[in-house]
Amino acid sequence: MPTKDERMMAALIYILSFFTAFIGPLVIWLIKKDESEFVDFHGKEYFNFLISYAVYGLVSSILMVVLIGFVLAPFVGILALIFTILGAVKAYEGEHYQIPTVFRILK
Repeated sequence: MPTKDERMMAALIYILSFFTAFIGPLVIWLIKKDESEFVDFHGKEYFNFLISYAVYGLVSSILMVVLIGFVLAPFVGILALIFTILGAVKAYEGEHYQIPTVFRILK
């Protein structure tokens, strides 16, 4: 079971993403990844999530040309919000949660 500090740092990766999508989570992950396997796991999971949903957002933006993107873009945004909150909650609970629909680039 991860310590309370590890759980808080892992949850903070997701929470800071609401204010700084890239820099805040990156700083926490780079500082704590060597000290904690749990924080390292959630840092990698968050950045895989960020890359995946950037691609999904780009594809839905391109598909706005054929009008389906106007349906997909809000759906992608809502899923990103839900999975960010869910990731923070699961990290604080001490779980190794893998976000669905994410392709794993960082392993």
